[in-house]
This record gives sequence, structure tokens and C-alpha cells, in this order.
Amino acid sequence: MDREWYHEGRDARLEAVRRSPSGRIPQWSLDEALGRPAAPQPWRAPAKGNRRRVGPRRRLRLGIVGALALVALLYLTPTLFDRFVLPVALPHLPGADVPPRGVEAGDVPLGIPPAAPASTAYRLLDSPVESQEWVAYDPCRPVHYVVRPNGAPVGSEGLVQEAVAEVSAATGLQFIDDGTTTEAPSEDRDLYQPELYGKTWVPVLITWTSPAEIPELVGDVAGLGGSDYAQTPGKPLVYVGGQVQLDAPDAVETLLFPDGRAYLRAIIMHELAHVVGLDHVDDPGELLYERNVGVTSFGDGDRAGLALLGTGPCVPEL
Repeated sequence: MDREWYHEGRDARLEAVRRSPSGRIPQWSLDEALGRPAAPQPWRAPAKGNRRRVGPRRRLRLGIVGALALVALLYLTPTLFDRFVLPVALPHLPGADVPPRGVEAGDVPLGIPPAAPASTAYRLLDSPVESQEWVAYDPCRPVHYVVRPNGAPVGSEGLVQEAVAEVSAATGLQFIDDGTTTEAPSEDRDLYQPELYGKTWVPVLITWTSPAEIPELVGDVAGLGGSDYAQTPGKPLVYVGGQVQLDAPDAVETLLFPDGRAYLRAIIMHELAHVVGLDHVDDPGELLYERNVGVTSFGDGDRAGLALLGTGPCVPEL
């Protein structure tokens, strides 16, 4: 009977003993329940819910300190800061005036210019920096363009697209027609207008206008054309956001002449050639002759210059 009580008492005590998470009863727990002296318990880590994450937190703190130290170093070294930090950060700052880098940029040119004629009767627009001989559009991304149709003369339909096709064929640059726009021509045009064109550089803007809106068209100036440039530190300058401004009242008169459409298309081609980087020449046989009369297609010199302008550098960092 004593033995039976012992077993019952032991079973009751065993029900109350502390167990490990796996359900096993450690020896020290049995000794404790039976009143036997127990050896000092070894140190055990706290329960999972109360565990202190010392290691990872310390590493995170060191990572933050390292990053701050790197930014401080780059800031104190202006060349490194301007070259590596600023171009990446600028597009993401409030009120950014540049788009994210590399929009539509490819690894290879999208087109190949034709074989250039053996002519030197061309001139490229001057580069604004001595370290770069001439400036061009990035051939590894498309050149978008839009047209403001307001004031377009009757009979001019399709001429812009035909002129763009001629310049594209001569340079290898790939132009994309983005349709119409309400943007007005401006001498101080913003090169980044995300609310109008999305997060990319603005397209080439082609407008039918007048001397009342663009005073530079006063007199016998039939059109104006050119491009602005952009640059990321340490990389070549690249043309972005060009404009062609066509004198619509003058175009109306041009269309009254025999072959008026051909003459008006030649005017648009002339201004688009300025957009991609050609300057005026002194040879009356070239379309880029400043006071052109009667030439309606690109000459050999024009084509040689345009082919060269289609081989500009690819700058995906821009």
C-alpha cells in the first residue's frame, strides 16, 4: 500500500513538474520535483518572444554609419558627389527638372546612317565645350516629336512627316510621331515637362506660328530650328528637346507657287537639319545654304554631315 501511494504521489508530482518545450522532462526537473538536490542550472537563452536581437541591430547601426560616412565623403569631394550621387538623386527630388536616367535608352544604335557621300560641303553647329567637337542626338534611343497644328496652312498636310522621314533616312536616327500638342513655342522651353509628356525629355516641338508670336520670323525668315543639350557629369553632351518654328503666313504664300509643296517640305527639312546639328554653309548647291532658292532636297554635303550626326555617342546615363 505504501508502494501504491508512492506511485500515485509520484505521478501527481510528475504532472506538475516543469517540462522542456518538446515535452521531455529533464533530469534537473525530476530532481526538483522529488526534493533531491539539483545541480545549478546552465544558462539558457531567453524565450523567443523576449530575445534581444543584438547582432542584427548592431550590424544595421554600423551599416547606417557607413552609409552616412560615404555620403559625407562624397559631399566633401565635389567631383565624386557631382558625378555619382547628384545625377541619380536629382530626378527623385521634389520639383525635379530632369527625368529619370536612361528612359528608352538602348545598348546599340536603333538605326544606321547610309554611306556618306565624299563631300566636305557641310558644317556642324559649334559645340559649347572645347572637349567635345560636335553634339548630336543619342542614336540608341528614339527621337520623339510632336506638332502644334494651330495655323497649319491648307495644303501642308503630311509635309512634316515627309520631312522627318528624309532626315531620319539621312541620319539613321529613329523618329517617333507622338501626335499633336498644345505646347507653344518658347525660347526658354523647359526640357522636362512630366505633366505634358511624362517622365522623359521633351520631344522635338514643331509649330506653325507667325512673327506676331515669334519676332525672329519677321522679314524673309521662313523658319527657325535648333536643339538644346543636356549632360550628365563625365559624359558627352546630347541634344534633347529641339524646336522647329514655321512661319505659317509665309507658308501660305509658298504653297501658291508651282511646286509649292516641294519648297515648303524643303524648308521643314532645312530646319530639322538644324535640329539634329547641321549649320549653314556657303555652297548654294546645298539645302543648308542660308539663302536657299530652288533646292528642294539634301545635297551631297548635307547628306555627309547628316550621316556623321547619326553616329553620335550613346549615353544611357542621361
